[in-house]
Formats: sequence, structure tokens, C-alpha cells
Amino acid sequence: AQGLLAGINAARLCAGDDPWTLDRTEAYLGVMVDDLITQGASEPYRMFTSRAEFRLQLRADNADLRLTEKGLAAGVVGAERRRTFEARRQALAAASDLLESLSATAEQLKAAGIPTKGHGTRRTALAVLAQPEATPERLRLLWPEVADLDPGVMQQIAIDRQYEGYLARQQRDIEATRRDEHLRLPAGLDYGRLSGLSTELREKLAAVRPETLGQAGRIPGMTPAALTLLYRHVRRG
Repeated sequence: AQGLLAGINAARLCAGDDPWTLDRTEAYLGVMVDDLITQGASEPYRMFTSRAEFRLQLRADNADLRLTEKGLAAGVVGAERRRTFEARRQALAAASDLLESLSATAEQLKAAGIPTKGHGTRRTALAVLAQPEATPERLRLLWPEVADLDPGVMQQIAIDRQYEGYLARQQRDIEATRRDEHLRLPAGLDYGRLSGLSTELREKLAAVRPETLGQAGRIPGMTPAALTLLYRHVRRG
């Protein structure tokens, strides 16, 4: 994986383009590369899902939606894969529009075996999908049009709906993380001359040479006080 990334970037640099990167909020490859750079590996590295802070976002079911566009931008996705991706994305959008247009009252939902609160309030099929009781069979009882939708598309939309609230919170965390990630540290920064850092942290920073404040924060032993010092130093220019 690292070799592929290096090959892509070598070609991009030769063409005068910016390097192509995946950060730890986007892919497990980003988690692995970042871990190896900032923490090293005293033993064989194992890519566990628990290493990723945002693993709810990095699911197998949404990998194509997360990464295919990035692959297209990097020039590593072929025409056939592109057509498949575009068709899937269009199918998801069309299915979501249809499900949003269908609705039923609380009484109708309960009669179909889908528990819901309130009386007379209408809920869309898209909102109902977040409930585990909203099986394809029960949905077809209420809305026969659902039978024409691809089961894989329906499953993807249901998963997204079930995780929607959690993903919204995680997205806010990702945006906060990226603010740190995008604060770049000077390439030639002399950590030995930064007062306030312990000798141990100076040595670690000099060895790792983190590119961003986010990377520096993941170095073992890094303290909030040291990060604040680095932040102030960068802001002062």
C-alpha cells in the first residue's frame, strides 16, 4: 500500500502536481502511514480497526463512495470502474428521492409491524429505514414501489440512516481534527532551540519531523503544553 502511494506521488511530482494523500479521517491506509511515521514500529505493525479514531466513518460498506472519487483524481481508477461507480451513485440518489417522497401515518406503520410514536404524524420511508423493524417485506406492504429498488442500494441507505446521528457528531470531530492537521509545521524547524520542550520531546520531534500539528500530537509522550507551544510558535511565524 505504501509502495502504491509512493508510486502515485512520484508520477504526480514528475507531472508538477501536488502529492496525493489520504489522511487518517479518510482511509485505513492513512491511519497506517500516519502511525508508522509518528509512532514507528518496534514490532510488526497490525492494522486493527481500533487504531482509527473515526472508524465509524471508515466502514467497508461505504469504501467505494469514500475513495473512488479520490482514486479518479489520482488517476488510478479505470473507465469501467468509473462507470460502475457513477451508476451506483445515481441509483443511491434516485432511491433516496423515491423513499423521501413516500410517507405513512403512525397507525399505518404500526399495522405493518413498524413501531412508531405519535398519532396521525406522517413519516417518510427514508426516515423509517433507520429502524431495525423496517424490513424490506414490511416496507413493500406499505409502499409497493420499494420492490423495484436494488436490495444492495436499499441496504446502503438503511446503514447510512442508522448511523446518521453518530456520523454527524463524528464529522464535527473530523473537522476539528483537520483544522489541526492543516496547520503545517516549518520543514526546517529547529526543535532543539524551542524553550519549554523537554529533552525527550525535542529528540522525538527531531526524529519524526512531523509535517502538521496533528501529526505532532500523535507522537507518544506528546503533552498538551508542548502542542500549545508548537501552535504559538507557528502562529507567530
